[in-house]
Amino acid sequence: MKQTNGVLRFFLRSAALFTALIVPALTLAQSCALCYSQAAGAGTRLIQALRSGILILVFPTMLICVVLAVMTYRKRNQFHEE
Repeated sequence: MKQTNGVLRFFLRSAALFTALIVPALTLAQSCALCYSQAAGAGTRLIQALRSGILILVFPTMLICVVLAVMTYRKRNQFHEE
């Protein structure tokens, strides 16, 4: 039961942190007039290149963050004295 509470608490904190970090980024991403006008006037090849570029920049960063979070979670009790 205690383990379940810890996992649930970790999940809720992670969800709150993710929400706090992603909401401002989504609102600020809509205000770049140059990016919007370039993407709106571009052809399908450029739009596809922009989408691919975004994925290429996002996935390695997310993978690194997830790996660091998992490593930190596993090592959290390494230095606790009993």
